[in-house]
Order: sequence, then C-alpha cells, then structure tokens
Amino acid sequence: MRRNPATVVVLAGHASEGLLAAAGRSMNVVLVRPDDSAEGLDAAAGALRRAAGISSPYVLVAADPLAAVAAEWRAMWEIPREPSRAAAGSEAFELRAAEALAAWRAGQFELPDYYLVLAEQAGPGAEQPPDFYLGPLRSVRPHRVAVAAAAEPAEQAAEVLTVLGSLRHGRWWPSLDEIFRTSREFYPGSLTESPDAGRARLLA
Repeated sequence: MRRNPATVVVLAGHASEGLLAAAGRSMNVVLVRPDDSAEGLDAAAGALRRAAGISSPYVLVAADPLAAVAAEWRAMWEIPREPSRAAAGSEAFELRAAEALAAWRAGQFELPDYYLVLAEQAGPGAEQPPDFYLGPLRSVRPHRVAVAAAAEPAEQAAEVLTVLGSLRHGRWWPSLDEIFRTSREFYPGSLTESPDAGRARLLA
C-alpha cells in the first residue's frame, strides 16, 4: 500500500470545467490536472505522481492512467457480437491493458486510493451502458470505487464533496494483473445478477 500525505482520488468520467472549478474551491481539496505537455497514459501517470506529494485531506486527480483501458472495455461490449468484431474489440482492450501494465510495472504510476465515478444520468427506462469502473474494477474492491451522479456542475460538485467525506476504508487494490484478469472474465449482465452468475470469457 502506498502511503501518501493525502487521500488521492481519481475522477472517472466526464468532469466539466464547472465541476472542477467548484470542487477545487473547497479548502479540503486540491485539484490536480494533467500536464499539457503530455497526453494519455503519460499525462495521467504524471498527474498521479504529483498528487502523491501533496499534503491535503483530499487530492482530486482529473486524469486516469486506466482511461484507455476502460474505454476499450466498454467498446468491447457495445460492438456487435459477431466473432470477428468481438475479436477486434478484445485485441484493442488487450493492447491498452498491456500498455498500462507495462507502465505500472515500471513504476510510472500507482493506483489512487479511490476512484470516484461521475455517473451519467440516464432517462427513465434507459439501459445503462457497460462500465469498467462500476463493473470489474468495483467487483475486485467495492470500497475503493465511489459514485457521484451527474447533475448541474454546482450540484455535482457538492455531491462529490459529500462522497469524499463518506469514503469507506477497505482492502488495498490487488495487482493490476489481477484487475485485468477479472476484466477479461467479467460479463456486464452480472451487475443485475448474483455476483458469480455473469462471469464468462468474452471469446469463450
């Protein structure tokens, strides 16, 4: 387990400028944005390294080194399930997972203390799309993934601050290898079933 002077929380999902500005005005929160000189995984890893040295009750990081992995996992379940299309989606996921795993093994980043998912509000009866954070990631460590429902920036910022104050302690993350193994076997339908009912390999 990493020992930081602050609780480091990565914001997962679309964070508007209004939300970031409002959350960053809290006296107990320091907002860390990715460096403009880097992109993607490198930018997120750099933001997490900077966050690790900040002394504050909470540090919100507006970048995620697993963002590309999460996007490909979601796309893998949204594409038509013909074998060739499913294989292409699986290959894209594996590529991004390998990139993240290599960076993690090289010590370029560690996972944050928590992920805070900015969930989109769907209309009545709308089907929720598959989500990497609320699916496989949350399944391995339920207490390490929190949720703030989307709303107007000011309201969402207030909810984010409320969620920060109610984060629960729990076991530290398993290895990134284990998280990705879980992701390969996690079936999105299991979110509405029993914990073990929906586990199946994508290309089984």
